[in-house]
Amino acid sequence: MGMKTFRSEASLLLISFLLLTACLSIIEAQQCRPSGKIRGRKSPSGHCNIENDADCCTQGKLYTTYKCSPPVSSHTAAYLTLNSFEAGGNGGAPSKCDNKYHSDDTPVVALSTGWFNNKSRCLNNITISAKGRSVVAMVVDVCDSTTGCDSDHYYQPPCANNIVVASRAVWKALGIPLNQWGGLEITWIDA
Repeated sequence: MGMKTFRSEASLLLISFLLLTACLSIIEAQQCRPSGKIRGRKSPSGHCNIENDADCCTQGKLYTTYKCSPPVSSHTAAYLTLNSFEAGGNGGAPSKCDNKYHSDDTPVVALSTGWFNNKSRCLNNITISAKGRSVVAMVVDVCDSTTGCDSDHYYQPPCANNIVVASRAVWKALGIPLNQWGGLEITWIDA
């Protein structure tokens, strides 16, 4: 084997290694891994609103937190949950996007922290699809994936990183029977 052939093979191996490393880095960047854990604290009596089957934190339980969400695609898989965005509802405070409450009869949603993306989707619409139907809803809030189990979050755990929290209007528009409201596999896209 000549020196020229050896250099060509070595260069080819180096280029292959660099391409493989770059591809693995891109794949790694597209994954969303947990960012930490928080320990649950018991809420003071009456401070956790369980409307719409909302969970309250369990004393001592560890909850996973996320700063990211799965990548958004043309059919982003998510889990739809139910929330009241009205004053006194289990959503708690006014919406992060406009500091207002929203009627349960208005199709509005909150997105997990990564998808909310520092308010970049605020007051924009997304299209939610499930069971052969679709509905357009406005993003008005975040479902915090980074923290929870405190008074700021009404003693509810952090959201998972793949959650779309929807008003009753969204559930109605999707034609989901009332006895099945609360949790549903969906897809969504920016509208």
